[in-house]
Amino acid sequence: MERKFQIIFYFTVLFAMIAESRGVYDFSKNADMRKWQVVDDVVMGGRSAGYLSLDENGNGRFFGYVSLENYGGFSSIRLRHKDEKIDEYKFIVIRILGDNKWYQLRVRSRYSDRHVYVKKFFAKDEWQEIEIPLRSMQPQFRGRKLRMKNFNANSIVEYGILVGNKVEEDFNLLIDYISLR
Repeated sequence: MERKFQIIFYFTVLFAMIAESRGVYDFSKNADMRKWQVVDDVVMGGRSAGYLSLDENGNGRFFGYVSLENYGGFSSIRLRHKDEKIDEYKFIVIRILGDNKWYQLRVRSRYSDRHVYVKKFFAKDEWQEIEIPLRSMQPQFRGRKLRMKNFNANSIVEYGILVGNKVEEDFNLLIDYISLR
């Protein structure tokens, strides 16, 4: 009988977690990729080249090459989003398959902000769900940390992922989904 209650408790918690999640973007074979923008260091004269496409399974594939030539060093993708209230959420969750490299999750809280909030994560070469506390995201402007409080806003207007590890390297990141929890 005790085992039965454990199983019921487990599924109750699992369904509660699923119910509390809200999808931001779910990559699939029918996903509208026009909502995404690739921004590389070429905007500053660099030579990096990143691309975003769907793989044969419908996962987002962010891949390319980061070059340090001509003071470059990053590639990123961005999803501009309608101003969405996030008061009830505490985490951004991404499900990814990486390449054993560091990446940054980046969010912007208002269209008028020049800075973003950033949290580094390590993308293993296996599928994983990464849960990033919103309040752990630190403010940055052009790669420099700012003397401001960590993320404490009640809305997000832009989501992004950036690779820039101060080395020349190929990168390949598969993304299943991004959600709020």
